[in-house]
Amino acid sequence: MKILISADMEGATGVTWPHDVLPGHAQWERCRSMFTSDVQAAVLGFFDGGADEVLINEAHWTMRNLFLERLDPRAQMLTGRHKSLSMVEGVQHGDVDGIAFLGYHAGAGMPGVLAHTYLANSLTGVWLDGVRASEGLLNAHVVAEYGVPVVLVTGDDVACEDSKGYAPEAERVAVKDHVSRYAAVCRTPERTAADIRTAARDATRLAVRHEPVQAGPHTVDLEFDAAHLAAAVTVVPGVALTGDLRASYTSETMYEAIRTFKAVTTVAQNAVEETYG
Repeated sequence: MKILISADMEGATGVTWPHDVLPGHAQWERCRSMFTSDVQAAVLGFFDGGADEVLINEAHWTMRNLFLERLDPRAQMLTGRHKSLSMVEGVQHGDVDGIAFLGYHAGAGMPGVLAHTYLANSLTGVWLDGVRASEGLLNAHVVAEYGVPVVLVTGDDVACEDSKGYAPEAERVAVKDHVSRYAAVCRTPERTAADIRTAARDATRLAVRHEPVQAGPHTVDLEFDAAHLAAAVTVVPGVALTGDLRASYTSETMYEAIRTFKAVTTVAQNAVEETYG
């Protein structure tokens, strides 16, 4: 049994504000340890449950945040940027039986600690086939095309609630309770590590590949906080303006949809100017 862990940081233990997750800040250095603790707990739990292999795909920012040297030696870690499927890289090779979304968060325009969808700001909403989308929802549709179930989700209580819509059978661990975008009631690393390890062990029973789901075509709608950003992303083939602040595109598969989404967010990010956005 092989488990893939997609490890994001905004939903990690103790994380509540931007400096906690932005490389180079003292708070980021501190929170890296708690992030690694969450991942290590999941690794141990999956091996407790009978996994033969655990691959961790770093999925946050520079994708170079976890302390490799603090992880169980049986695990392997895919670290660094520019990967074909970004946050769920590794799922496409046909050997993954289940995936965990660790440290996930709510989507743009939703309540939740550090809620966003790919871009920390600028995007105020993303909809997949008419449903407001978090990164979890988008990635769940991607992995479904490869027959891989989401077996575990961790994050704040809002992210866990959101996951019930895209992974109703998954194990869930809320490591903190949302108070505002930049505040939460946090459990200690000792407690969250124990909870995550237990949930990961129990989640291995769900790691059973299924028939790939081909549910396309998929339409992605995006809402930005500035009109020039919506206009800018139309340089991506197939993306069209649908309003002053909105753009949309349709893809035949989620593989194509998520890759177009990466292109759109890259263009939007680079169209943001200092102060005025």
